[in-house]
Amino acid sequence: MLQYVNVTLDGATIRATKGSSVLDAAIEYGICIPHLCHVPYLSDIGACRLCIVEHVENGRSRVTTSCTLKVQEGMVIKANSDKIRKLRRNLAELLVAQAPNSRAIQDIALRCGVKEVRYPFRNDDCVLCGRCVRVCTEVWKARAIGFVGRGNDRHVAHPFDMRTDFCKQCGNCIQLCPMTITPCKGPMKAGEERLCGQCEAQLMIADQNPGSCVWCELGKGFACGRYA
Repeated sequence: MLQYVNVTLDGATIRATKGSSVLDAAIEYGICIPHLCHVPYLSDIGACRLCIVEHVENGRSRVTTSCTLKVQEGMVIKANSDKIRKLRRNLAELLVAQAPNSRAIQDIALRCGVKEVRYPFRNDDCVLCGRCVRVCTEVWKARAIGFVGRGNDRHVAHPFDMRTDFCKQCGNCIQLCPMTITPCKGPMKAGEERLCGQCEAQLMIADQNPGSCVWCELGKGFACGRYA
C-alpha cells in the first residue's frame, strides 16, 4: 500500500508518494524543474545539476539536486526562487557552450532563460549525463560501456576501447543520448556555434506562469519526465 507525505513546494502543499524524489513529485503536480540526465526508469545521479532546488530546514537552506532528494514529511522546497533560477540559468549556459550541437541542450538552455552565452563554445560530443551508461547497466545488464578517467579526462567508453561481446547492440545508449538530437538546421560548423533560440515563442505562456509546466515540448525529444 502506498504511503504519502506532505511537502511544501514553492509555497503549495502537495501530497507526494513516500520514497519518490522531489523532482518526480514536482513533475506530477505540473511544477517545472528543468532536467537533462533524469530518466524516469533509471537511477538518478544528479549529473547535469539542472534540477537544483533549495531545501529549507531549520531556517537555513541548502542547494541540492531534486532528482536525488527524497521527499519527507513536512519538508520545504523552493524550486523556482530567484537564487535557484539564476544558478540554473548559469548551469544551462555552461552546458550549451559545451555542446551547442544538441537540440536537447539548446532547448534546456532556452527553458532556463538563457538569452546569451558568455562562455567560449567548445562543441564537445558528450556532457557526461550518464544516460547511456545507466540504461546499459540497469536495463540491459550488459555493462558494455562506462565512465573512464577523472576530471577533464573523464569520458564514456567500452572497456579497453573495444566493443565486447557483452554489448547487445540494442541502440538504447544512442536513443537516450541528448547529443543525437541535432539542431533543426543541422549541426553547426566549427567557429559558427551559437545559441539557437528559434523555439522561444513556445515559452510565451511560461513567461506568464513562471515555474509551471506548460507542456512547452522543449523537452519532449529527450524524454522530459512529463512526457515519459
